[in-house]
Amino acid sequence: MIIQTDKKVILASASPRRKTLLKCLFSDYEVVPSSVDEDNYKMLSPYEMPEFLAAQKAKDIAKTYPDAIVIGCDTSVVLGERVLGKPKDETQARNMLSLLSDKTHKVITGVCIICGDKAMSFSASTDVTFYELDDEEIDEYVQSKEPYDKAGGYGIQGLGAVFVKEISGDFYNVVGLPVSRLYREMIEFLNYIEE
Repeated sequence: MIIQTDKKVILASASPRRKTLLKCLFSDYEVVPSSVDEDNYKMLSPYEMPEFLAAQKAKDIAKTYPDAIVIGCDTSVVLGERVLGKPKDETQARNMLSLLSDKTHKVITGVCIICGDKAMSFSASTDVTFYELDDEEIDEYVQSKEPYDKAGGYGIQGLGAVFVKEISGDFYNVVGLPVSRLYREMIEFLNYIEE
C-alpha cells in the first residue's frame, strides 16, 4: 500500500506521531516543521481552523521546496465551541481533562497537500467520549507528563487510552493523521498533478 512517487515528500509537522503514521503511506520522506504561529488564528471557527492552519503550514514549507509534495496538518480538540490546545502546565492539563470527563468531544484534523501551484485540503472529524474521571486518575495522568505535547491534554495511543469510553470515526485521526483518508486523497492528488 506504499504510495510511489518520484517527487520528494515533506511532512510540515514536528509531531512524532504523524511522522510514524506517515510511514504507512511513504517509504521515504523528510520532516521539515513549519514555523507558522498557530496563536495568530484564534478568531477562526474551531471547525475551520485545523484545515486553514494545515494550509498555512504547507504553504510555509512549499515556498522553500516548490517541487516537492508538502503535507501540512493541524489537529484540534473541540468541546462545544471551545478549542482545547496543548496544556502549558499542570493546572491547564487538569482543567482540560476535567472538562472532557464524561463528555463527547470532537477531534478535527485538517490536512493540506501542496505541490507547485496545485493544492488540495480536507478535514476529518472523530467523536471521542470519555468515561467520568476522578481527581486521582487525572492527577496520576498529569504526573505521567504525557498531556503536554497533545491537543486536549491526552494521547489516545498512550496512557490516555484508559479514559476513552468510545469513538465514532477514524482512530488515527485522533492520533493526529487520518491515514486512510490521506491515502485516498494522495492517490487522487498525484493523478491530478501528473495530468
